[in-house]
Order: sequence, then structure tokens, then C-alpha cells
Amino acid sequence: MPAAGPGVAFSCLARQGRAMPPTFATEITPGPDDIDILGHVSNIVYVRWLQEIATAHWQAVATLEEQARLIWAVVRHEIDYRRACHLGERLVAETWAENPRGPRFDRRIRIFGPAGDTRMDSRTTWVLVDRQRLKPLRVPADLIARFLGQG
Repeated sequence: MPAAGPGVAFSCLARQGRAMPPTFATEITPGPDDIDILGHVSNIVYVRWLQEIATAHWQAVATLEEQARLIWAVVRHEIDYRRACHLGERLVAETWAENPRGPRFDRRIRIFGPAGDTRMDSRTTWVLVDRQRLKPLRVPADLIARFLGQG
């Protein structure tokens, strides 16, 4: 498995008896600015984390040339908040890509608490965009293969 820098790792998991694409994982520790008036991580912060985790995964999978030429745009977020996250907890976020179709790719992200309990589960749909023309592009087969662990 390729190293992806401090606090980040790739793994291949099996969930509910089915093979999963390779996952990308990183640790998150909520700081004081992440906490809302209810005393837990704000919903807005979870959306920011989705963006940051997806970007880190893209940077780990894509070549520098691809990163310079291509960008991803979100067209849909679906987030299930299972249990609150709190200040200073060591959380693990894991993501993987699935269901490529044309210019779209679904991204799943789960955040786990210190005991391994699921705190947040999301599905986000992203569209691949040509950075210069700002037009959607079909996701190339070789990029699909890298995200799905087939290349």
C-alpha cells in the first residue's frame, strides 16, 4: 500500500461481507472553532471535512499533471449524522470512491469515534471538470481504475 503522508493511510476493507474499493483514511481532532452552540461539531464543519478529505484523497491518487488540469465539483451531499463528535476527540475519517458514470463519481465518507463507532456517514456526488474550460469531462478509465483499486 502506498504511503500518503503523516496521519494518512490506504487500506482495503471488506464491509458487510462484500469487497470494497481501497479506502483512504486520515485522523481528525475537532478544535474549539469546530464546536457549535450545542457543544458538538457543527454541521458546517462536517461539510468542510468532506471537502478536505476528498481533496486529500484526490491528491494522493492523481498525478500532478491531473491535479493541474482537472478539478472536482460537488453536485450532491447526503449526510447521516449518527452521533455527535466533541472537542478533542480523535476521530478517523475514511473515504472511497464508487459508482463511476460519465463525469460523475460517488464518494462515501464515514467518520468513526475513538471506540470505532460510526459518527457520520455520507454519500457525495462529484463531477470531474476541465479546470481551463470549466466543462464536465468523462472520468478516464485509468483514473477510475486507480480509485477503485484496479490499476
